[in-house]
Amino acid sequence: MKVLIVGNGGREHALAWKLLQSKQIEQVICVPGNGGTATMPGCQNLLLATDDFEGIAQFAKKQEISLVVVGPEAPLAQGIADYLQNQDLKVFGPSKAGAQIEASKAWAKALMQEAEIPTASAAVFAQSKAAKSYVKERKAPVVVKADGLAAGKGVTVAQTVDEALAAIDAIFQGQFGSAGNCVVIEEYLTGQEASVLALTDGLTIRPLLPAQDHKRIGEGDTGENTGGMGAYAPAPLVTPQLLARIQKEVLEKAIAALRNRKIDYRGVLYAGLMIAPDGSFKVLEFNCRFGDPETQAILPLLETPLEELMLACAEQRLATLPPIVWKPGAAATVVAASKGYPRAYKNGMVITGIPQAESKGAVVFHAGTKLEGQQLLTNGGRVLNVTAVGENLEKALHKAYAGIQCINFEGMYYRRDIGYRV
Repeated sequence: MKVLIVGNGGREHALAWKLLQSKQIEQVICVPGNGGTATMPGCQNLLLATDDFEGIAQFAKKQEISLVVVGPEAPLAQGIADYLQNQDLKVFGPSKAGAQIEASKAWAKALMQEAEIPTASAAVFAQSKAAKSYVKERKAPVVVKADGLAAGKGVTVAQTVDEALAAIDAIFQGQFGSAGNCVVIEEYLTGQEASVLALTDGLTIRPLLPAQDHKRIGEGDTGENTGGMGAYAPAPLVTPQLLARIQKEVLEKAIAALRNRKIDYRGVLYAGLMIAPDGSFKVLEFNCRFGDPETQAILPLLETPLEELMLACAEQRLATLPPIVWKPGAAATVVAASKGYPRAYKNGMVITGIPQAESKGAVVFHAGTKLEGQQLLTNGGRVLNVTAVGENLEKALHKAYAGIQCINFEGMYYRRDIGYRV
């Protein structure tokens, strides 16, 4: 079968890499892809925009694509799944209505409250003045979120009232574009974050291995929020007993609540959770797609062919599949970022050392890269995801760090403490 993947990041490179390990996959096409997918055997890039639904549909029909997999949240929120399904194409990814679970934090919060899913208490404001009054009354710490899609950067964990007020100003003054038309202010929760990504066909939902992402730019989880600076799986924080509870109290309730709203949700439902020291948990957010960089740490451990799982979700027959099989051990991924990220950064730096990193046993997924002739250049804030598998997390991290030390580009930055909580 041929699979078309929409997106150009590390997550999409990892999806293509995993799919191509199956004998069933004859070709993967990435739209638009990156420097890594351009050079991977069995994979080709197609230079269309991710919002060119018509172009993608025409190509998919002409090439007899068996499945379209949508990586990023933006095209899902714009309705790519609905458009392609109307063209009789099979799609892995929720409808525009389903993607609201990520595209609007206020909408997701209302769904959680309706479904009695444990979550932080929150208030939603469409005006700056009311939001500021609420914060002054509530005091800090408090969490301030832009309602819409902000590439993982629209959340401020404010330790002081002034910090919260500045975050409200930034959102309403347009720092996140239309994502900031409204603001969600939540109670501050303590504990450790964990990511539980689950596959669903709208009826059945099956969790993947739990992962832990490192969202802050600085070591020790300091500094600004990013799209994610590294991840590992499985996260020991989420025990099998805890995962069973999350399945029942979060994932199954969410799918039932979506069905109650007449939403047929097929794809990934990602729950970002805060796990308290006493083992209780609350949902911080839902995402409507594979996490990035969690996917890069989860997929190397997957034994069941990925296309079988995704096709079963698209065809609404996930319940008929045997349990998902995982390889033993652990995987970790470390993000190499451009100087200045998550703020302004320069593109076009020459990247060297990837073959040497891979000779150390790492797999290098490209996130923000492009190929110009034979030269590989930086083309994004998060540039590479250096990933490794080991019999335990310590060995996986050792291999990933041995790999990243071989790589170089001007201004390269990475956190040296991925997995430090374990």
